[in-house]
Amino acid sequence: MKYFYLVWSNLGRKKIRTILTLLSVGVAFVLFGYLSAIEEALNQGVSVAGADRIVVRHKTSIIQLLPVSYQARIGRIEGVSGVAHSTWFGGIYQDPKNFFNQMAVVPEDFLRLYPEFVLPPDQREAWERTRTGAIVGKKTAQRFGFEIGDRIPIQATIWPKKDGGQTWEFDIVGIYEGAESGTDETQLFFRYDYLDEARAGREGEVGWYLVNVSNPDQAEDIAAKIDEEFENSLAETRAETELAFVQGFAKQVGNIGAIMTAILSAVFFTILLVAGNTMAQAVRERVVEIGVLKSIGFTDQRILVLVLVESCSIALLGGGMGLALAWVLILSGDPTGGALPVFFFPLPRILMGICLALALGVATGVAPAYRAMRLQIAEALRRN
Repeated sequence: MKYFYLVWSNLGRKKIRTILTLLSVGVAFVLFGYLSAIEEALNQGVSVAGADRIVVRHKTSIIQLLPVSYQARIGRIEGVSGVAHSTWFGGIYQDPKNFFNQMAVVPEDFLRLYPEFVLPPDQREAWERTRTGAIVGKKTAQRFGFEIGDRIPIQATIWPKKDGGQTWEFDIVGIYEGAESGTDETQLFFRYDYLDEARAGREGEVGWYLVNVSNPDQAEDIAAKIDEEFENSLAETRAETELAFVQGFAKQVGNIGAIMTAILSAVFFTILLVAGNTMAQAVRERVVEIGVLKSIGFTDQRILVLVLVESCSIALLGGGMGLALAWVLILSGDPTGGALPVFFFPLPRILMGICLALALGVATGVAPAYRAMRLQIAEALRRN
């Protein structure tokens, strides 16, 4: 207990310096929090991607379509336990800046493959019986004030209607939530039959297939069998596990982890110099006091622990405040207004931040603590 009393007294000795040091450390950890949330957003879906799911797309490009007849052929392949398909719509709601994903799917097949999209039974039934029905994620519903029963217009950018119109109208029959924190709650899903019957051209084609496998360990082998099934056809496929698909898509943005590491390394190196200088100066100012403490019975080891506790206290206090502030700010939502559908501060990153704060405290305090431990009583008192 006396350690903490001494530490608290020392921190209050130079209040302005202590506050500025805490703020500098805090700002670094706010940045750490935001970069962690951004990395999670850009890697959206990686942490929740199903190990037992395969994505099957056109071999040439993801924007090329596949025949809807492929579904039955994929379903007959050994090891496949379920097949669904999805088609990108890419419409505009009111204004181009109001971006959110819209997908055409078959409700029963899609929800069977994606149990992480939680939808109440009555809303599921309403979607299955309403031809123009759509379900929307909780975040997008809150963003635009959508409620069940609303009819919303979306302007087509890819799929004009047979009658020449560009406006598609959807009835909101359900609002889904994610079973896990990394689940995207910003998308809108509507019925594929509505799209296929009303669009001008490309009937009977879909964007890509989503395949569920019985044994995740055989996913890569099953993916190879799917590609063999459609080899030399007019629409050859490229099948890969959902995890590999999502990771490959994320890497198109760049090596996010390396970018984040580089930025944080520069920031923490700067903070290391600032906090290290603060601790070194604090020890120099208290040379005589350290000599007195040693003269009344404090051992070298206790002096070492005292300085390290002070250093770690500054780092943990500043880091804790920074992490808490980052968590509160990130809770307010995506700062880009929809470009980052999954935006949260993951718990493993919070724990990593605490460990970084502790490591920062040890790194900035070890040199001053060692000098204080080695200080001789006579030399310290002579400086008075």
